Amino acid sequence: MDKKILDYVVEKTQELIKAPSCNSETKASAEAWLAAVGTDQEAESTKKYIADLEGDIMPIDMLISFAESEAGAGVFGGKEAAAGVADHAKKIKAEGGKYCDCPACAAVEKILEKKEEILA
Repeated sequence: MDKKILDYVVEKTQELIKAPSCNSETKASAEAWLAAVGTDQEAESTKKYIADLEGDIMPIDMLISFAESEAGAGVFGGKEAAAGVADHAKKIKAEGGKYCDCPACAAVEKILEKKEEILA
């Protein structure tokens, strides 16, 4: 991987790890990838990391559905708060956004935008 791309992905990965919205599985995958950088496991770890990120990013329609559910109300602190999340997500979708814009998903989206260069 090109040094400039590698540095960018490392930076975004560190942002991902620090994001309060990053779940434990995604954080573990990010940490494992960082540990593999510069080793003979880097290429294989990179493929796994990208696959994990693709599976972990929250599509905007899924966020809307979740925020409008009872489970979403429980996670977001009540029906009113969840409705606010759903409204925010609908605005993102109307503006052309495809994914949740929480700090974790935003970092993942930035990494995945470089997928072709990362895997080259």
